[in-house]
Amino acid sequence: MWPDNETERDFLNFSGVAETVAEIIVQAKGRPISIGVSGAWGIGKSSMIKLTRSAIAARKDESGKKAADKYVFVEFNAWLYQGYDDARAALMDVIADKLAKEAESRQTALDKVASLAKRVKWLRAAKLAATSAASIYFGVPPVGAVGEIFELAKKVWSEGVGKETGEAAKKAAADAAQEGGELLNPKEETSPPKEIQALRDAFEQALEELGITLVVLIDDLDRCLPETTISTLEAIRLFLFLKNTAFVIAADNDMIKHAVRKHFVGVSDDLLVTNYFDKLIQVPIRVPQLGTQEVRAYMMLLFVDNSELSDDDKEKIRAGMIGQLKRTWQGKKVDRAFVQSLGVKLPEHLVGQFDTAERLASLMTTASGILGNPRLIKRFLNALSIRMTISKAQGVGVDEAVLAKLLLFERIGDTAAYAELVKNVSASGEGKPTFLQEWEDAATAGRDLDLKAPWNAPFVKEWLALSPPLHDHDLRGALYVGREQAPLITPEDRLSSEAAELLTALLEHPDMAHQLKDRLTRVSRIEVTVMMDRLLERARKEQDWGVPPILNACIALADADPPQGARLAAFLADRPSQQIQPNIVPKIGDRPWSRSVLDAWNSSPDVSRPVKTAIRKTREHGNVAI
Repeated sequence: MWPDNETERDFLNFSGVAETVAEIIVQAKGRPISIGVSGAWGIGKSSMIKLTRSAIAARKDESGKKAADKYVFVEFNAWLYQGYDDARAALMDVIADKLAKEAESRQTALDKVASLAKRVKWLRAAKLAATSAASIYFGVPPVGAVGEIFELAKKVWSEGVGKETGEAAKKAAADAAQEGGELLNPKEETSPPKEIQALRDAFEQALEELGITLVVLIDDLDRCLPETTISTLEAIRLFLFLKNTAFVIAADNDMIKHAVRKHFVGVSDDLLVTNYFDKLIQVPIRVPQLGTQEVRAYMMLLFVDNSELSDDDKEKIRAGMIGQLKRTWQGKKVDRAFVQSLGVKLPEHLVGQFDTAERLASLMTTASGILGNPRLIKRFLNALSIRMTISKAQGVGVDEAVLAKLLLFERIGDTAAYAELVKNVSASGEGKPTFLQEWEDAATAGRDLDLKAPWNAPFVKEWLALSPPLHDHDLRGALYVGREQAPLITPEDRLSSEAAELLTALLEHPDMAHQLKDRLTRVSRIEVTVMMDRLLERARKEQDWGVPPILNACIALADADPPQGARLAAFLADRPSQQIQPNIVPKIGDRPWSRSVLDAWNSSPDVSRPVKTAIRKTREHGNVAI
């Protein structure tokens, strides 16, 4: 299994682009700059951010010293704060905290950093940080206690001081004093514009005295709502875009432009949208789209990373493949033969996985459902790994290459065509889709095929030519371990009266499932497997994975027959991240099969923070299987 996390190890030949971003920042020589790293969801923007940081830190100045002391990095994920805190205020807090630590470690600029921190706290207390940049720029009063004072001042100007106004003024003043505390000298005459300028001055002076360039790496901005996206970018420009700062923003350009259009609702002028975007993002850089060579290398490196090779051998292969990718424009190729030429002794099964990568690379690059997207490639390989694990746990002999080809059709092909394939396999006494033979022979030979719906998609012709041909393979085992997509109806589906009675009880009264444990342990393995099929079919209808009643039935069956635990784990790991709720964690945490599920949720950037907190607390208390 491969976690869906960003990495500082380059598997995609992105280091060249990261070096370019680093060079732009270095060449700016302290002038403020904003760089947008753009690309579609899952293309590798977060990894590019990590590689950029490493590229800058590894730079050397004219004297040969590394740039580690000259550049200070702040990593900020705006999406994590959405709904919990104001991202703009949180960003300034994070920066102020980072500079405070730098000042402490360097024993310089302590007073400047303290002044900055004080003003950031005042802005947060006065709620100015949550006010839109446009409002501040045009002098529109802010919200919060300070905003109430602005509103009361206008009322006094127009109506004079009455009893109600006077009482309101006292209350607003008291609230403002409580919010602002003694962060600033109350005798100082202040206003939002003055405080913003004072903050900018303190920020710039702190950076100057520390002798650093602050590099702010902002990730997942395109996951935010449009108003959060725009206000965060505007706040960067208003509060922080100063000398000795650089901002690297990972976000899809199209998503940011969409946010701009939403911001200027009713304005159809694309030129305005483009100009506004150019003001926010000075240097747009797009993450390169992967070609067949890169996809093949990426899949092979994932297999290498998951193998039992030593870390030194893994790094040797990685460095060699990235070096070769840099020369593909000269006709060089990254394939199994090249890896074998690197002098590393490869396990036999890893060589077989390399062959799988070679077979799939072209379709992974061009198929509309994947299009060379690293995240989708990784998810495909994870699904393949899960099914191979299930097949081994249940003693079902499945060829990995056959399973990979079938899984590819399941994920990308027409659903009606896949259902027809399953139907043919189920009806065949030997489980062979013999109707594919003529098509596969023609596709392999490069002959034209006149296929009818639902088989007439361009993808099908490429898939049919993919090795190995399936027409002479018994696919029942491969379909059996992938039943979450389509049930395989076979004679084994006939349950005994005892098993049928237990299944009915589990479906109708899942909350009482624990009372059936003794009876469930006496049911045959094949019948338990069919029963789990039916329970997971019911579970698939759930949209909220806290602790729905059907989960009790699934757990009871997994407790009675441990191999079913792997199936339940695979099912839960495949649930949409937004459906996972914190209360499921203690429910499954002490089960032996739950570790892989909790690890997958904990490492996924899409799973909510409360779920991850529940996992951490459960593990801290020891309420988890080891």
